[in-house]
Amino acid sequence: MSPEQPPRREVVTGVPRATRRPPGHAPARFEISEQTTLGTTYVRSLMRSQLRAALGALGALVLLVGTLPLLFALPAVLGGSPGSAAPFVWAALGFGVYPVMWLTARRYVRRAERNERDFTRLVEGR
Repeated sequence: MSPEQPPRREVVTGVPRATRRPPGHAPARFEISEQTTLGTTYVRSLMRSQLRAALGALGALVLLVGTLPLLFALPAVLGGSPGSAAPFVWAALGFGVYPVMWLTARRYVRRAERNERDFTRLVEGR
């Protein structure tokens, strides 16, 4: 450098203002990882919604399976012989119970995935 040239100046800048968060606003992910009261509330909310979905599916299956003995006793109550109810029992088990169980399980999985998707959107701030 020659003595007649001024020294080169350097500019120091901060983070662009558009990407800064307002003061006092912590992302939900931070709240959850730091186990704050708000983070605990977020996680408890997810757990409650998943429990509601599971209890709904369990209730539907209990109603389905719990009424089967009554359904199987119906031909005997109506005056039929015990042997004549066998085709009805197999038809009810094969074509009535399993499709309903499959539909209940499918609905539960979709609801649980939707709950997790909503929670992820909440945590990521989308």
